[in-house]
Amino acid sequence: MESTESKGGIGFVGALAILFIALKLMGYIAWSWWWVLAPVWIPAAFAAAVALVVGIVALIAAMRLN
Repeated sequence: MESTESKGGIGFVGALAILFIALKLMGYIAWSWWWVLAPVWIPAAFAAAVALVVGIVALIAAMRLN
């Protein structure tokens, strides 16, 4: 029988983002907010880039079939 338990947690990227935000707000780092929030936006940008490449490849493949 399958277990329906879900494992909670924020994961490494979430913890890193929270750590960077806390360090920035406490004044320990003087980084730009772009870099403080990088653990959030870099994976999202990577996923969007991969989706774009897959979409372009699928479009080219569909055009070749016609």
